[in-house]
Amino acid sequence: MAFVDQVKINVKAGNGGNGMVAFRREKFVPNGGPAGGDGGRGGNVVFVVNEGLRTLMDFRYQRKFKAKNGGNGAIKQMTGRGADDLIVQVPQGTTIINNETGAVVGDLVAPDDQLIVAHGGRGGRGNIHFASPKNPAPEIAENGEPGEELEVRLELKVLADVGLVGFPSVGKSTLLSTVTSAKPKIAEYHFTTLVPNLGMVRLDDGQDFVMADLPGLIEGAAKGIGLGFQFLRHVERTRVILHVIDMSGIEGRDPYDDFEKINRELQAYDPDILKRPQIVVANKMDMPDAEAHLVQFKQDLAGDQLLAQTPEVFAISTLTHQGLTPLLQRTAELLAQTPKFPVKEDAETLKTVEYDFKQTPDFTITRDTDGTWVLSGEKLEKLFKMTDVTHDESLLRFARQMRGMGVDSALRDKGAQNGDTVKIGDFSFEYMA
Repeated sequence: MAFVDQVKINVKAGNGGNGMVAFRREKFVPNGGPAGGDGGRGGNVVFVVNEGLRTLMDFRYQRKFKAKNGGNGAIKQMTGRGADDLIVQVPQGTTIINNETGAVVGDLVAPDDQLIVAHGGRGGRGNIHFASPKNPAPEIAENGEPGEELEVRLELKVLADVGLVGFPSVGKSTLLSTVTSAKPKIAEYHFTTLVPNLGMVRLDDGQDFVMADLPGLIEGAAKGIGLGFQFLRHVERTRVILHVIDMSGIEGRDPYDDFEKINRELQAYDPDILKRPQIVVANKMDMPDAEAHLVQFKQDLAGDQLLAQTPEVFAISTLTHQGLTPLLQRTAELLAQTPKFPVKEDAETLKTVEYDFKQTPDFTITRDTDGTWVLSGEKLEKLFKMTDVTHDESLLRFARQMRGMGVDSALRDKGAQNGDTVKIGDFSFEYMA
C-alpha cells in the first residue's frame, strides 16, 4: 500500500433545520396562537484518531466530507431533530491545517484525541419566538444557520520517539529490523526505503519506545532533491535522533562529511531540530577499516560547531549485534530526560503577532455591467440565508435588518434610483428609497 502523508480535503458541517410558521387549530381552543417549532442543529464534522490507520490513503478516494442538516421544525411547537455528527477517522499524529490561512486547526497525537473541525449551524427559530402584543400571530420564521465549510490540509507526522537519519544504505533499515519486529525492505542499493517504517523497541528492564526508520536523506534534500524533503516533516515529532554513519568507507565517502551534510539538511528544514538530543551510531564496525575511520571521525567531531553539544558516539555492527544493548539503553535514558517538542506549525502559532483591528464591513456594494446592484458580505449573506423568503413578514423583517445595517443609505449614496434591481446571491428585488 502506498504511503500518503499529506492531502487536501473539503469539510462542510450541516446546516441548521428551518423554523416553521404554524398555528394552533384545535377544537375548543380559542386564540390558539403561533405553534411553529424550531429547526434542529446541523451535524458537526469531527476528526477522531484511529490507531489502526497508518497513512492518509483513504482520503485520496474521498475528498469531500459533508455532515447532515438538522431537521425542520414542525407543528405543535415540535423541534426538528438534531443531525448526528460526521465522524472522520484519521491516523494518530495528524495535523489539521486551514488551507486558506495556514493556521493550525488542531494536532491529533493522543489515542483518544478528537476535534470538531467544522461546527454545524444552529436551527432556525419558529414563529413562536416572534409573537408580541403588536403581532400576536406572526408569519415569521428563520431558516437554519449555515454550517461551517473550509478546505483543510492534513499532514501526517510519524509518531516515533526515536528517528533514524543518515545517508542511504548506511544500515538504518537493518538496525530497525534487528532491534524491533519491523520488516523493512533491505537491499544493496540506495533508496530501498521509500516510506517511513516504525517498530517498537522493548528493553529487558521493561522500558520501551517507538523507533522510526526515515527514508534516506541526501545533500540538497531540504531543497527538494531526492526523497528527503518529502519525509523531513516526520523528524519533527522525534525526541531523540540516532544519526547512523557508515564507518566502513566502502563507498568512498568520508564519515564526518556525511555527518555534516545530513545535519545541515536538518538545519535548513528547521533549525530547532538540531536542538534535540542526537546520538551518533557508528555502524558497520565489523569491516576492516572501520576502527581507523572511527578514530578520525571522533577527532573531527571534537571541533564540530553545528550542534550545541558534541553528541555521544556508539560503535555498533548490525551484522554481529555488537554494541546494540548499550546504544538502546542510552537512548532510553535520553528519552526519559527529553520532553516532547511542539510540531513546526504549533511553534509558529506561538509567535507574538501584532494584529491591526480593522473592522470588516458587514456588506459591500458593486454594480454589474447591466446596472444591477450586487450586495455581498459574510454577515449580510448569512442573514439572507436565514430568511424565509416564502413569507412576506420574513422578507419585511430582512428589509428592516438591512436598513438597520445601513444598506439603504449606502445604496442611495452610490446613486441607486427607485426601481433599480438589487441582487443578493440568486435573489433579486427592486430598490425603493
